[in-house]
Amino acid sequence: MTINYEKLLNWDIPAVEQQLTKRDTILYALGCGLGADPVDQNQLQFVYEEHLKALPTMAIILGYPGPWHANTGTGVTRSHVVHGEQGFTIHHPLPVEGRIVGKTRVTSVIDKGADKGALILTNCEVRDQSSNTLLCTLTSTTFCRADGGFGGPTGPIKPSHPIPDSKPDIVCDLSISPQAALIYRLSGDYNPLHADPEYAKKSGFKMPILHGRATFSVVGHAILKSVCGYNPSRLKSMEGRFSSPVYPGETIRTEIWNHSDSISFKATVPDRNVTVLNNGRAEILPE
Repeated sequence: MTINYEKLLNWDIPAVEQQLTKRDTILYALGCGLGADPVDQNQLQFVYEEHLKALPTMAIILGYPGPWHANTGTGVTRSHVVHGEQGFTIHHPLPVEGRIVGKTRVTSVIDKGADKGALILTNCEVRDQSSNTLLCTLTSTTFCRADGGFGGPTGPIKPSHPIPDSKPDIVCDLSISPQAALIYRLSGDYNPLHADPEYAKKSGFKMPILHGRATFSVVGHAILKSVCGYNPSRLKSMEGRFSSPVYPGETIRTEIWNHSDSISFKATVPDRNVTVLNNGRAEILPE
């Protein structure tokens, strides 16, 4: 079955109501590697219920609709789907508990060609259910590697944020635990690509890979640590493009370039000399 452009563009993704608990907030942070040093007070504020705070990147799991594209009616080949891009903007401080609702809609479907795949771009608004306060806006691009050539539009595609040629101002290395994907999936993304070795091999990987959202979140931790002094209110927005998978147990190196009110960043796995998150930009608020 192939992608039906009009049908997919107008696909009604059901709103997601989510009862967020402190346990959810803590579990997400643990899945991102916070608490690796259990006596570091900076990390402890995200993994201990006493004066608990939400990581800014937790925005990307709020109101998450799951693998909606796995519905056979979409025409998408689920086994060959990977995360292409992710972004968030925080409009109101994220709660550590409470009831929220997220509504995701498809904003664009791009045909890259029969041998190049397709892109599905989505936007999600996450609101506090009781007050209807807009908490955050999420953007995401899904790369459907086996589904190009359906006759859809070839653009427009947002240009990539340029990374400076100069030496980075800050470099931060964070190690990923071997069980990171198994912990992170408990925050709502149960794609077997991140847990089942046989499924991962079928999809073309040597072993289960880390979730793209987890890679994004680890890089967000590096920014929070290196630029924001672990003050979550300073990280207003963040976006980046995934360029290669990360395997659990590896180390992610985040390189950061400072600007007046924002940063540019990219992330690599030094041991394999590959870039895993590129063309990154984050808006940093003053202290």
